[in-house]
Amino acid sequence: MSFADRNNPYSFNDFLAWRQGVDYYADDPFIQKVVRRFTGDIWQQVDAAARAVSAKASSRWRDMAERIARPEERPYMVHYDGHHNRIDRIVRPHDTEIMEKEIFSEAFFAEKTSPWVKLVKMYLIYQNGEACIGCPVTCTEGLVELLNKYADSPETKEILRHCKEGIDGDFAIGAQYLSEIQGGSDVPANVLEAVNDHGVWKLYGTKFFCSATHADYAVVTAKPAGSEKVALFVVPSWLPGNREKEIRNGYTIDRIKWKMGTSELTTAELTYTGAVAYPVGPLDKGVANVVGIVLTFSRLTVGLSAAAYMTRAVREAEKYVAFRDAFGLRLDQFPLVTVQLNRIRQTTRRTTAGAFKLYRDFMNLEGGLKGSQAGDEPLPARRNRFNVRELIMLQKIAASWDCTDVIREAMSLFGGHGVMEDFSCLPRLYRDSAINELWEGPRNVLLTQIHRDMQQAASWYKPEEFVAGILQGLDPAEVQEMADEIQGLVAHPHLFGMDDATIDVCRRWDIFCHKFFHAYQDLALAEVEK
Repeated sequence: MSFADRNNPYSFNDFLAWRQGVDYYADDPFIQKVVRRFTGDIWQQVDAAARAVSAKASSRWRDMAERIARPEERPYMVHYDGHHNRIDRIVRPHDTEIMEKEIFSEAFFAEKTSPWVKLVKMYLIYQNGEACIGCPVTCTEGLVELLNKYADSPETKEILRHCKEGIDGDFAIGAQYLSEIQGGSDVPANVLEAVNDHGVWKLYGTKFFCSATHADYAVVTAKPAGSEKVALFVVPSWLPGNREKEIRNGYTIDRIKWKMGTSELTTAELTYTGAVAYPVGPLDKGVANVVGIVLTFSRLTVGLSAAAYMTRAVREAEKYVAFRDAFGLRLDQFPLVTVQLNRIRQTTRRTTAGAFKLYRDFMNLEGGLKGSQAGDEPLPARRNRFNVRELIMLQKIAASWDCTDVIREAMSLFGGHGVMEDFSCLPRLYRDSAINELWEGPRNVLLTQIHRDMQQAASWYKPEEFVAGILQGLDPAEVQEMADEIQGLVAHPHLFGMDDATIDVCRRWDIFCHKFFHAYQDLALAEVEK
């Protein structure tokens, strides 16, 4: 019972004091176990790097991410200077620029940085949401991997050095501009034109979804004049000496899009009017390199960022229900609250374990996903490469979908405060997670691709063998059930008929793929908890 008190003494100070002082890594025994389990002999090095970066991600960068998320701080465009010169200046908060410089100075892609150190740093930093950091980091990673393989000119080698090792302490930022107005994921339908002008490639046309528009360099898909094949180019935002003058490299930023989430990050529409571009890789292999290199790293990051977002949301929900009273009890003393917490905690842990396990599987691939052609390598190696390719797409589907569910349920544990943008970071993480569901291929596109891949591989890798191999160690009855299910689903000719049978197969295929990847994640979690 309570009596009237016009000076209500209630406050959230204890909860806020905890939130202000929590350390994302040092106070999370689970992620420490994940690191120790999956990083092998270098786990102590990874652990030390994680503790160092977490001290910044959990405090200084967290606070910056919160400040730049306010609506009044959203980036905006200045198209012309006072003398009517076209400059297309992107105006961002000073906090964004400082945080970005500090984070990229972590040298994620330098030779001195091990892949595991890079991964755990990204995981901890991503707990602050997009914050104009998540997309630029993974886009830069894709650019670096592309140039590691194909940089063969003075210009592309210098761009690679700028991104990997930095120049005079400045680490370059990359972007990727693939989508056009006629189709986002349909890269082969691109019509942006690349013209070889006396040995210099120049781009003409429009791109419709251009995130990280402030980047130094962008990977851009375009078709050479007279060709139906998509090529890949790297385009500097400014040619040497022009950044200070604000003279862009033959393109205009037409407008910044108004997105539901990742609002700190500009996504824009661009028009190329003769931008100088450097070809990367064979001119007829652009789509293959986009999928095999650029999108591979982006999709891996979606799984990792989903785990990071969930971890932050569940941590704060757990602490809040242990602090908040209602109806004479603390919230964590209500059985239904316990059920909710257990559900989202389990999903978060298996997503995190699955992301690290899949990254280990990916790193163990000799030559990456774009390895030998069919018949050029032993069958077990070929199958393993296939496994990782499909698992990356399956993780993108499942983790991004689960992330919005987990954050929404975590918000519900805050009651009305759960949707208050100035009460916690959860609404922002929820909006950012919704964007991740769509970027790098929406669910239906990836489900279709996986089904097609299974059919094309069936002559040398039966779908039931795929299931049995990946889920080795799971309950045999469950494995057999899924093996039988996938055999029937892949036997269906295609997923493009509007007949009842095909629609039913599509429904079952959607359910199956989600369930199957959860099983993979459960195996990863069991490995952590041994």
